[in-house]
Amino acid sequence: MKKVVLIVVGIILLLCAISVTSLYLLVNSALKVEKNNMEIPVFEEYEIPSYKAKIFGKNIKVKIKDNINKDKIGNYKITYELNFIFKTKKVVHVKVVDKENPVIELSGEEEVNACPNKSYTEDGYKAIDNYDGELTDKVSVDKKDGKIVYSIKDSSGNETIKERIINYKDETKPTIKLNGGSTIVYNLGGHYKENGYSATDNCNGTLTSKVKVEGSVNTKKAGSYKIKYTVSDDANNITTVTRTVVVRNTKAASGNNDKGVIYLTFDDGPHATYTKKILDVLKKYNVKATFFVTCSGPDSLIVREHKEGHTVALHTASHNYKTVYSSVDNYFKDLNKVSDRVYRLTGVRSKVIRFPGGSSNTISRNYSPGIMSTLSIEVVNRGYNYFDWNITSGDAGSTTSAKGVFNNVKNGLSKSRGNVVLMHDIKPYTANAIEDIVQYGLKNGYEFRALTYETRPTRHGINN
Repeated sequence: MKKVVLIVVGIILLLCAISVTSLYLLVNSALKVEKNNMEIPVFEEYEIPSYKAKIFGKNIKVKIKDNINKDKIGNYKITYELNFIFKTKKVVHVKVVDKENPVIELSGEEEVNACPNKSYTEDGYKAIDNYDGELTDKVSVDKKDGKIVYSIKDSSGNETIKERIINYKDETKPTIKLNGGSTIVYNLGGHYKENGYSATDNCNGTLTSKVKVEGSVNTKKAGSYKIKYTVSDDANNITTVTRTVVVRNTKAASGNNDKGVIYLTFDDGPHATYTKKILDVLKKYNVKATFFVTCSGPDSLIVREHKEGHTVALHTASHNYKTVYSSVDNYFKDLNKVSDRVYRLTGVRSKVIRFPGGSSNTISRNYSPGIMSTLSIEVVNRGYNYFDWNITSGDAGSTTSAKGVFNNVKNGLSKSRGNVVLMHDIKPYTANAIEDIVQYGLKNGYEFRALTYETRPTRHGINN
């Protein structure tokens, strides 16, 4: 009997063991995860792998834990835990990795020319990695076969290689700088003296001694003369520049060549309305004039003046007497500003100027006694030709009607000389008078011209 009992107990225990084992296997097999391993690019968002957990057809709650830091390369785990009588776990092994190559940025061009007689001077480079950050100081630089090879590896072993091609040839022309500028003015009968020059080259350095100078100047004969300067470097790159030397008669404009000529000149513009109206009239009668411009008004009108054949000349950037006439340096700073504007819009570096208030002005005494005596010489030395006038329209003073402007101009005209007429294209009555002035001049046999650099200037006496 005892033996039977033992057998029965053994069978019961075996059945229990089988049941427990079966239940454990059931629970363990109930949890299924989509993948066992996964790789995540550093810094990128990721998704937890999906899973299934069902027992006897019912979904069982699963607890998920992960220690992943997506911003740090390394090995991590995602743990899935099911607790249903028994605990069972599944683990997904995760690697956060960096597979992105660093970036090498080259300063300058990727293909450059270097002087044949010199080594290439590095233009610079920079290396940045998405994970490691700045790596410039770890870039390996090798020179071989006419190339510079830049290489860098980041902490994950991702490598980038970049090349710069070096052509050892010189295609850059030398530079010649003319002392005193490209235009120099001498008075008739003066003594011509070469102002000097310098020449430099990117590969050969100073080449001044190799400059060849051709041309001559006859200061006893008025005219325009060309002096040519030429230099060549070791690679046979040739540069030639030309200096214009103007020998001029300094007497007032009263010679036979401009008798009966009317030079219409307009100061202080352009003005959006009145300058346009004046230009329309000049275009209608094919008359050319001279505009002494400032830094005010629309760019488009200066462009139009130039395109329609008028002389775009320089007046002043600011027309502020206190600023302009406080010193010689300030005068030229102001002049250079308006000169740069005209050059930007027309591509021409104008050398025709008119002093604010004319060369005979006395207002400059308030700011710098004697400055006009200095400026009248200095502007000529710097290659400018300055013009005053011998007829005033009165539009800057008491004359405020088109009829008054017309009468002032008409009464001042003479067939025995050149007639330089002072007007202002910022005045409505001047714009309204211009057609009558042009019609009168043409009807009475006058010729209209624009002032040029070569025109002999009408000038006032200096009063300061």
